[in-house]
Amino acid sequence: MSWLQIVVLAVVQGITEFLPISSSAHLILVPNLTGWPDQGVAVDAASHLGTLAAVLAYFWRDVGRLIVGFLHLLAAIPRLLADLIAGRGTDPVDRWGLIALYIIIGTIPLILVGLYIDRYVGNGLRKMEIIAWTLPIFGVVLYLADRFARTIHRLDNLRFGHAITIGCAQALALIPGISRSGITMVTGRLLGFERAEAARFSFLLSIPASAAAGALETYKMIEVGDTAMLHNAAAVGVLSALAGIAAIAFLMTWLRRSNFTPFVVYRLLLGAVLLYLVYA
Repeated sequence: MSWLQIVVLAVVQGITEFLPISSSAHLILVPNLTGWPDQGVAVDAASHLGTLAAVLAYFWRDVGRLIVGFLHLLAAIPRLLADLIAGRGTDPVDRWGLIALYIIIGTIPLILVGLYIDRYVGNGLRKMEIIAWTLPIFGVVLYLADRFARTIHRLDNLRFGHAITIGCAQALALIPGISRSGITMVTGRLLGFERAEAARFSFLLSIPASAAAGALETYKMIEVGDTAMLHNAAAVGVLSALAGIAAIAFLMTWLRRSNFTPFVVYRLLLGAVLLYLVYA
């Protein structure tokens, strides 16, 4: 891999992972439009771990609260079970512990669907034609959800039903062009969450998803003995993390004062170009 290819792939992954425009679609488009060879599983693993590092760095306070809250929740399980058996009312549990639990629950549909696709579908969804349709279609969905959804919830209002619904929506993002961040934000908006809060939960929900994807691709790399690209992969990981932090900071600032319309327009325009290239 040339340094130009490394930089382009890292920046594309870092930015598009968090903006609602689909990182998987852009990573498929880059080699298709440039003629570069496939970057390989080592680079894919590094890019996912890089974007994971970006979320951990930007939301370090929330991540710390999630870890402490989850430990408190685990410590409270014996008391909760004893109260349940005795028929007593239970004291309130740590709120951040519940959010951590909801994140774990919301990740289960993605893992199950991801394992199924990895085993039975493989690269069958990585097609330009699929991306050409999913980009504009879900761009319209993003616009409608953002335009007509109520804004009544913050992260503190998150419940089990919210988590499992957003988690099921996240599993749809395994289809290239839908966008993991986009579909989870759309679902959050439809459930009544503020734009910035929907984005916040989307990014926190990406932590186990990115870790699982990075671990799976690292396992594949080790299994096939693909160690020749480790230096390139390390560079991609670092650059993806830096680009990811910038993308998160931009989006969080943008959504506190504006809407998703620019990303909708981008998806429609790129989808139109791809439809032309595929069918004309």
